[in-house]
Amino acid sequence: MARQAIRDQAHTLRRLHDGSGLLAAAALRKLDENLPWYRALPAEDRSWLGLVVQAGISNFITWFSDPATPPHGAGEIFAAAPPELTRSISLQHTLQLVRLIVEVVEDHSERLAAPGGERDLREAVLRYSREVAFSAAEVYARAAEVRGAWDARLEALVVDALVRGDADDALRSRVAALGWSGHGKALVMVGTTSHPLDDVRAAELRRATRRAADDALVGIQGDRLVVVLGGEGDLRAAAASLLARFGPGPVVIGPSVPSLAEAARSASAALAGLAAARAWPTAPRPVLADELLPERVLVGDTVARRTLVEQAYAPLLAAGGSLLETLAAHVEHGRSLEAAARVLYVHPNTVRYRLRKVAEVTGWDPLDAREAYVLQTALALGRLDGGT
Repeated sequence: MARQAIRDQAHTLRRLHDGSGLLAAAALRKLDENLPWYRALPAEDRSWLGLVVQAGISNFITWFSDPATPPHGAGEIFAAAPPELTRSISLQHTLQLVRLIVEVVEDHSERLAAPGGERDLREAVLRYSREVAFSAAEVYARAAEVRGAWDARLEALVVDALVRGDADDALRSRVAALGWSGHGKALVMVGTTSHPLDDVRAAELRRATRRAADDALVGIQGDRLVVVLGGEGDLRAAAASLLARFGPGPVVIGPSVPSLAEAARSASAALAGLAAARAWPTAPRPVLADELLPERVLVGDTVARRTLVEQAYAPLLAAGGSLLETLAAHVEHGRSLEAAARVLYVHPNTVRYRLRKVAEVTGWDPLDAREAYVLQTALALGRLDGGT
């Protein structure tokens, strides 16, 4: 009886060898008829997939000759194709492919199996397909891990280049490869990490940033965390929602810029703000870089210096009248309306009225302690730059 089973298996094996071409052709025909995603593939990918099908059938026949050995996995089957094929077809598509090959072998089992051996052939192909399906999941997991590691390295290089202002054509193509759509504005947010970020925490951080905004990039630079956000929504609100992802200490949000190509301007302001934030211990968290203009001037930020002169001192100088004189008297005499009025020989209500005009012209209110400090710094810078 055992010798008969061996003879039947040998007979089935010979018929499988003779019919391997028939099986491969039938499988490819069924792929084209039943799977729309296969028909939509480029010709080159369909050709590679044909090699994968042939390899799968060939490996099954090899394994069928000695079923006691472990079945060949998907790694060997996919060895005939380039690794990039895992980008063209998903794991779900691969499992559909495996099921289709099983159906083809079952459909031809009566023709290929020795008389009475049809059931054994069907059971063998089912066992083989189960092992291949498990192996396919491992292949795709490894491919995803490799892609994730490569994408993380590429993302770090891109963020580095954006911070430096190296926005060339190569950078644009790399950003596109990372999935940046390029719609809407962009801003940069910087802070520190509470502890070193391993691969798992870094991956979770990236998922969180991508949930917060249409586009997102993350750069982990030692204990410094740089997040670039983009899109058409409220980017400041998106940045604020990520506050818990940062470690203790200041978190600074740079100004919005029209596109990613200008992100260096936002990054420069945010990084200067991070360096200067210690000078304002009671600053909000997160704090806008433009709220740290006086402190940024102290650390040598020329952009902050120019901004204060252009947005505060120059408009007051252009307004004429006595606005600059009134502001100077107010900030230099303890921000007292009465003291300023005595120096200027006017009524305190006149001082109050002029200070309201200062707020209208500059956007900073001299009656607010913090904003008065901003204006006082602008006043000093304007004088140093040769203003009257």
